[in-house]
Amino acid sequence: MNQLSSRLGRNISLLYCIPQNKFQNLFAAGRLRLQETIYGHCAWVFVQHFLNRLGSEYASLVSALDSNNSAHAEILSNVKRRLRTETFTSAYILEIMGQYPDLIRSLYSSFAETHFHGRISSEESSPTTPVGVLGDKSLKDLISRTVNNEHEQLVMDAFRTFNNSVLKTNFFTLTKVALSFRLDPSFLPAIEYPQPLFGIFLVISSEARGFHLRFRDISRGGVRIVKSRNRDAFSINARRMFDENYGLANTQQTKNKDIPEGGSMGAILLDPQQQDKGSVAFEKYIDSIIDLLLPPVTPGIKDPIVDLYGKQEILFMGPDDNTTELVDWATEHARKRGAPWWKSFFTGKSPKLGGIPHDHYGMTTISIREYVSGIYRKLKLEPATVRKMQTGGPDGDLGSNEILLSNEKYTSIVDSAGVLVDPNGINREELLRLAKERVMISEFDISKLSKDGYRILVEETDATLPTAEVVANGMTFRNTFHLRRTGLTDVFVPCGGRPESIDLLSCSKLIENGKSLIRYIVEGADLFITQDAKLRLEQAGCILFKDASANKGGATSSSLEVLASLSFDDAGFLKHMCVGKDGVAPAFYKAYVKEVQEMIKCNARLEFEAIWRENAQTGVARSVLSETLGIAITKLDGELRNMGLWYNEPLRRSVLRDALPKLLLDKIGLESIIDRVPDSYLRAIFGSYLASRFVYEFGTLTSPSAFFDL
Repeated sequence: MNQLSSRLGRNISLLYCIPQNKFQNLFAAGRLRLQETIYGHCAWVFVQHFLNRLGSEYASLVSALDSNNSAHAEILSNVKRRLRTETFTSAYILEIMGQYPDLIRSLYSSFAETHFHGRISSEESSPTTPVGVLGDKSLKDLISRTVNNEHEQLVMDAFRTFNNSVLKTNFFTLTKVALSFRLDPSFLPAIEYPQPLFGIFLVISSEARGFHLRFRDISRGGVRIVKSRNRDAFSINARRMFDENYGLANTQQTKNKDIPEGGSMGAILLDPQQQDKGSVAFEKYIDSIIDLLLPPVTPGIKDPIVDLYGKQEILFMGPDDNTTELVDWATEHARKRGAPWWKSFFTGKSPKLGGIPHDHYGMTTISIREYVSGIYRKLKLEPATVRKMQTGGPDGDLGSNEILLSNEKYTSIVDSAGVLVDPNGINREELLRLAKERVMISEFDISKLSKDGYRILVEETDATLPTAEVVANGMTFRNTFHLRRTGLTDVFVPCGGRPESIDLLSCSKLIENGKSLIRYIVEGADLFITQDAKLRLEQAGCILFKDASANKGGATSSSLEVLASLSFDDAGFLKHMCVGKDGVAPAFYKAYVKEVQEMIKCNARLEFEAIWRENAQTGVARSVLSETLGIAITKLDGELRNMGLWYNEPLRRSVLRDALPKLLLDKIGLESIIDRVPDSYLRAIFGSYLASRFVYEFGTLTSPSAFFDL
């Protein structure tokens, strides 16, 4: 009876997670058992994303191009996207799988033997089918003998890749809301993914599928929800999902060069018919990942899992597209589930939970301003005379804070509502009003424009400018304004806009007679300009700083928020870092925010000076040096971690005293911080601080071995 009850409970649990799987017809026909069909469904999702189908053409192209050249890397990325043709659609993969239920049974048997068998009680029977358990080599031979062609073998062999890469899963726990798998990323081909990942989580629910990727054990990055307008858009999003997730995590890795966390990123792709279920999908994604991070504490409800990884894992996440309003729930949920790291699980949470909101305190903008101000300082420019264009208007985080903190002469602003232009300078007081109220330029009082100024909204047609030019379509005018040769822009600070808004083709509109029409660009918005376009603009004389350097202030703020969460015990955290119900922030919180802002300025200034110096010495483009610095810091950091320096206690304590915020040291003490903060995190602080300070001071051309000669 106990066996039957347990088996029934597990089947109900699986049905709750995936009530409609792609192999129900085989279950109805008696060809597969329930757990086998849901296993097959999960493998089908895996195969869609990881079937290696680029072929020899891509390998030849990789060998011909220099993957260390950022422009070449971008070309390879674009070609890879094109080479992933429709040959293996999700429907075609499913069709192949459906032909071989006996193979699915054998593959499931191997999966269950690893992740279930041996962990159940003696009176409970195995959930596997009566198929003999085969080893990987035998499965490979069986597939080769059974399938009819190369395509079918490629698909069914991907099942083996799935089985071999799963390090732990909640598939066999009695209670769960979604299925989660911790994957060993070593199966990813290095030719396609040259920067190796540290870990992959795959989550599959009835509403969505999701990934969480990280490049180091200690990593931090956002989690976004991806929506699709229709089924065609979903298919495109699904094909691009993993590669875009990988690219964003890699960008975060570069951005995090001088903080302890490496780069990570999470993405949740809603199924076509579940576009209104973002919150539910997010909650299931978080809960199922927590299943793999926490040891079971309630036998019969949260059962032990087979952990082939065998080490403690802590993830640090933050808000991104469509998840900003959900991070408080994630924090509270981790707390309810007894996670000791609930305080640091998510950054971007509300101040009542100890969060430091980037937008409220302008954390990202503070970093951007250091680069803009650095240019003015180096070139001895008077900011009030510099004519400025900005995309991303006064209603957004970066746009509003850039307006509030800047002191240039704004001549044009582009936002979702349209375009606002005044060659004589946009009225400062009115612009500040919009920024403080967080409203778009559609709210601007146009009576405060000069006779040469104008505003064109996206819904307008056949509008006449003061120059007598007729704007036929306001939407088109808005979308292309940043490429117009207005002669009104000295500095351009993108604070919003679509990725790749300036590419190699369109950037030619900003170059005349071999010279850039815009002298200075500080890329506040992520990926606004493609790397090859950046290089072309720099060749034409533009002084350009890219996103991974300029907008890293938010990442620094999040890192220091995590550190405070780890350093305080629960009582101290609630007292000193959580804003009360009356909305009054503790004195420590206010002071800590100011120290965070100063550390952001310091890190940005150090990197700015290093890039400026190396560009002057070598002539290497600044957008390339941004990546070169990141690679040099990451490499030296890795070497330092493998050395015995950490075990030199006087050095370790000295470095930590320099690296840790003074307020935390004064309030908590170094000994308590060392006791509370995980050793791996302290090692990351130690390595990243030493490596970044060395590279910023001595440059990328100095051999890392010189570090040990100091």
